Amino acid sequence: MTNSNDGRRPWAEDVPEGRLINPGHPAGDLLEAYDWTVLHRGVGELAVECHLPKGCLNPNGQLFGGFTGAYVDLVALYTSRTDSNAPTGFQSTINMRVDYFEPISEGVFHIGGRVLNRRGKNRLISVEISQNETLAVHGLVTLRDTGG
Repeated sequence: MTNSNDGRRPWAEDVPEGRLINPGHPAGDLLEAYDWTVLHRGVGELAVECHLPKGCLNPNGQLFGGFTGAYVDLVALYTSRTDSNAPTGFQSTINMRVDYFEPISEGVFHIGGRVLNRRGKNRLISVEISQNETLAVHGLVTLRDTGG
């Protein structure tokens, strides 16, 4: 595995069309984000189709709640990079709220992100996770471009 402190970012290099990320990102690998399909990428918007890896399931065969934040955070980070005047440096999550409405079960689900507000180095991102056209999770993430 590549040491993320060596300056290389293999998950971001030459990503194939229709994909979000390559293998090599710790959170992305856990969520198998290298297999997600990008459905839409516009200015300040991102939509992806995902699946649920076995390692992220609770004993009921549903997404374990603690991993939900990883999905929300990862999509928020990539959504912010679609924005006009997108951040170029490292982004740090400075606040995240996750509301759960329905469980996510095995199978395909969709995640959409949208930039709601930007001020200086901060961005407010809305993230919605849906399965079978039902809103299951809503997340609100504040990111800060820390440079570097």
